Amino acid sequence: MGRLPYWRLSGFYFFYFAFVGVMAPYWSLYLQSLGLDAFRIGVLMSLLQVMRIFGPNVWGWLADHLGKRVMIVQIAAAVSLASYTGVFFGASFAWLFGVMALMSFFWSASLPLVEATTLSHLGKAIGRYGHIRLWGSVGFIVAVIGAGYILDAVSIGIVRWIVLGLLVGILGFSRLVPEAGAISHDGDHLPVWGIIKRPEVLALIVACFLMAVAHASYYTFYSIYLVEHGYSKSAVGWLWAVGVICEIGVFLAASRLFRSFSLRSVLIVSFGLATLRFLMIGWGVSSPSVLFLAQTLHAFSFGAYHVAAISVFHHFFRGRHQAKGQAIYTSVSFGVGGTLGGIYSGYTWEAYGPAITFTIAAACTLTAMGLLFWKLRLPRL
Repeated sequence: MGRLPYWRLSGFYFFYFAFVGVMAPYWSLYLQSLGLDAFRIGVLMSLLQVMRIFGPNVWGWLADHLGKRVMIVQIAAAVSLASYTGVFFGASFAWLFGVMALMSFFWSASLPLVEATTLSHLGKAIGRYGHIRLWGSVGFIVAVIGAGYILDAVSIGIVRWIVLGLLVGILGFSRLVPEAGAISHDGDHLPVWGIIKRPEVLALIVACFLMAVAHASYYTFYSIYLVEHGYSKSAVGWLWAVGVICEIGVFLAASRLFRSFSLRSVLIVSFGLATLRFLMIGWGVSSPSVLFLAQTLHAFSFGAYHVAAISVFHHFFRGRHQAKGQAIYTSVSFGVGGTLGGIYSGYTWEAYGPAITFTIAAACTLTAMGLLFWKLRLPRL
């Protein structure tokens, strides 16, 4: 890919999403092994999202102000690793709350800044983003399947050491990612709030928020849900992996996809298929084939959706607002949405059960689809 630092960026994505591939499916099982109830598990798991409310905006503003995105990523990765080691020294809810809050605040800095850096390196070749980002999906698959087999054979406590190793990998590759200058743009003089308050931008932000709310119950309780219905941990790992394998297919085909269909169409279809997916998970858990088909829809409920969403944010937030734009996407959707979704799902899971919890998730994505159909007007890439 010419001067594009393909493997250095790809390596970072690999370890970053390998970390997610262990934390999302298996950390809740570790917390459950400590005797924590569903509500406390939901609160602790939501901390990864809570800190995405504040962290990315702080780091994004600082990075755009200093013009040193990668330096901030490196510092944050080091502090995140150091703070995580606290999980080896305590297991109470209060202790883990403090450890996970501190780790998550610094961990939240990495992705939006690396996304902005990657897009700057790509320049006008944004359609090639998927070829780099797919290595994050590969990392997720390797981690989720590998950890699943390990946890079938070894005590759940080993997950702490797996996560530690992945954080070391994130730090290592953060030292290799090269800095990239922001791409100047005629709209640089506009205040960031002037961009945010545009109707199409607000519609997208709300829709992304609702998508994250919907996914929170999936990321927090999907593994517990399957294990309680008799699925082995390795089977759980493979079901997670099926979704990510399909996601990789979308990343590879992203350039062709967005040449053939508008961003608006891709987003609307993605939200519609997400609605179907959550209903299938909520009401079809007894059928492995239904769960398999539901996981294939991850290609759209995350893969196509994510590429389209960051492309639109990149379109609206240019130049000196680049890192802030990606930070807004991360904080409002994954941060606020993931936090509220994690907390509400912990309550509804115990009060009304899994089927109703996933039905509420489907209602969120259906509402978002309607909003985008009504308000969003976007050009093709």
